Amino acid sequence: MEQSRILPWRPPRVCEDYWSEFRHCKSLLNKFHHYYTYGESPSCQQWSQDYKNCKQWESHKDLKAKEDLQQSERTRVAEQQQFTPVWKLRKEPPKDWHLPLNQEKSQEF
Repeated sequence: MEQSRILPWRPPRVCEDYWSEFRHCKSLLNKFHHYYTYGESPSCQQWSQDYKNCKQWESHKDLKAKEDLQQSERTRVAEQQQFTPVWKLRKEPPKDWHLPLNQEKSQEF
């Protein structure tokens, strides 16, 4: 009989991913793009804090660092879910999805 093993908690990303995101955020090209798009410089502090929390968790299993990292990821996911999709999602396929395409029909743009 196989025993089930409980795996220890791991951060949702590798710690180097947080560092890479921080470096990208601080890059001149990203700062220029962000300023052009939003009219302000990007705030890279959260990526730095997430990297520090990730390292703290890996080295000392600090529960506060774990909780802060989890909260940061939840916040990041919630922010991305705020945006409305570009296309309206279908609930079902079109009624004539199984019919062959009409190749001769001229397409108007």
